[in-house]
Amino acid sequence: MSEYRFFAACLRFVARRTDAATPEMAALMADLDAMAAGVETKSALIVAPDRIKSSARALAGVAGMLQQQILPEAVASGDAGAERRVRWMIDAAMTGMAGLTAHAETAAAKGYRKALPPPP
Repeated sequence: MSEYRFFAACLRFVARRTDAATPEMAALMADLDAMAAGVETKSALIVAPDRIKSSARALAGVAGMLQQQILPEAVASGDAGAERRVRWMIDAAMTGMAGLTAHAETAAAKGYRKALPPPP
């Protein structure tokens, strides 16, 4: 299993916990599941060409959820390791979102693959 399994688990957790009542939301949650598979197997964000923009939106949502809901709890717990891991996940999601957004503007016809930064 990848050293990034905690990030893959986070992506899957958000995908499972988000109400996918509309086809658009269901597609975003499928994007998170697909990215989690790449994180586990290749330690990278891997996105198909036709899913670049939606995957960027999905990662932005993950970053927002982590920042608004999980980070405050990690800080309040006083667990420095947990806080460091949550902050890393926020940074990784935002970096991935930024990379996907730029890729959509420059090379959207190609798939996206970017190694994750070293884990905490």
